[in-house]
Amino acid sequence: MLISIVYHSGYGHTARQAEAVAEGARRMAGADVKLISIGDGEIPWDTLEASDAIIFGSPTYNGLISAKFKEFMEASTKTAWFEQKWLNKIAAGFTNSGAQHGDKLNSLVSIALFAAQHGMTWVNLGLMPGNSSSTGSVNDLNRIGSWLGAMAQSNNDQAPDVTPIKSDLDTAAHLGQRVAEITQRFVSGSTQSK
Repeated sequence: MLISIVYHSGYGHTARQAEAVAEGARRMAGADVKLISIGDGEIPWDTLEASDAIIFGSPTYNGLISAKFKEFMEASTKTAWFEQKWLNKIAAGFTNSGAQHGDKLNSLVSIALFAAQHGMTWVNLGLMPGNSSSTGSVNDLNRIGSWLGAMAQSNNDQAPDVTPIKSDLDTAAHLGQRVAEITQRFVSGSTQSK
């Protein structure tokens, strides 16, 4: 089972989130996980075509995906979309911004629409919102309260070795593991839920 994580990271924070997604996906036995950083050379389109699942990640800049990620989306039209090479593959997404909200939902919606245009099957986060009661805290999984994908927040004045915080990275790992589990069901032909 091949799971590719395609992401752009302008300052390293989204790269940490991508690494956490990969760590979660690797929890599933038999998962071969490839991290593909946009901007680090040519995109391995053949690897993406061979993937059973593709998880997309972008920082949120000004309420949108990054320009580099948009370039990747547009490049995929010629290399994958016209021939529907990603049809029925599993897809999911994650994003990170400096602001607590930062309009990150807009980025996830853009990524989900991109996946839908490729005919992919979207996997949501599958978590209730954390930090949403008097007993909750920023240490809860899904502390930002997303359903569509994993969200993280990184303080603008802190380096990637400090932020995003552990709960955001744990939420990203949860998404990676969830995608791997659902992909395994599709690969094996099982539709039974746990």
